[in-house]
Amino acid sequence: MKVKLFFGRTGLFFIAAVFAVLFLLPTVLTISNSFMTQSEIDANYGMIFESTRPGVGTYVGDSVNLKFIPDKVSFDQYTTVLFRSPEYLLKFWNSVILVIPIVIFQVGIAAFAAYSFTRFKSKLKNVIFFFYIVLMLMPYQVTMVPNFLVAEWLGLIGSRWAVIFPGVFAPFSVFLLTKFMRRIPSVLIEAAKLDGANEFQIFSKVCIPQCRSALYSIAILVFIDYWNMVELPIILLANADSQPLSVYLSTINAGEAGVAFAVAVVYMVPPLLLFLHGEEALVEGITHSGSVKG
Repeated sequence: MKVKLFFGRTGLFFIAAVFAVLFLLPTVLTISNSFMTQSEIDANYGMIFESTRPGVGTYVGDSVNLKFIPDKVSFDQYTTVLFRSPEYLLKFWNSVILVIPIVIFQVGIAAFAAYSFTRFKSKLKNVIFFFYIVLMLMPYQVTMVPNFLVAEWLGLIGSRWAVIFPGVFAPFSVFLLTKFMRRIPSVLIEAAKLDGANEFQIFSKVCIPQCRSALYSIAILVFIDYWNMVELPIILLANADSQPLSVYLSTINAGEAGVAFAVAVVYMVPPLLLFLHGEEALVEGITHSGSVKG
């Protein structure tokens, strides 16, 4: 039995390691290629990035060569991104300006809504929560037309608020936080009521402290989701100066492939740091959110 258990665990570990390496390969490739010279990138990825645009020219490479170690380490791409081309940093801060309010207000609204779904019992509440689940399961593309129509009716087309408002009222955070709040022991709430606490005090001093890991995990997931958004800014922000870096990355032409690698690495830094800082809270929040039926 011990031998079978050993080989079983070894096999599972090997399979997990293989999948981990496969998932990490694109990230490692992006980081390593960001330190390559433009000529080396042209030679390695000529077939992929070949361009027929006037004035750009075509690459001489006629085959694809995935390379993880640069022949010569160069920081020219990062110098271009961080110092020579301010439009990249402008788009980066556009992403920050769009995403930070969405995260803060979505988590805040979700906290109040989840508390209401948890504490107050009524048939109407169950119906509303059911529609929250339906909206959450809908493909994102299905809601883009209604979002556009509402933004047009409010006169927000071209404004950052046209992107922020749909994100603020997204149903995902409400659903996840409601599932988490339902696992808070009722004795804590009853004890607070016996001590004379009102509903807001129960919410702020009992429920919120119990939900810190869930709130942090939701904030991480929401940040990563909206940090990578592309479709909504393209539709609602016609002015390119207001669009986030995620949109701008797709417009970098073939002659700037090396710069695109460097921009992608810079763009990965905030969500990566956020994930590493709150990894334990993320795992705990997601695990406990799905541990109670309801």
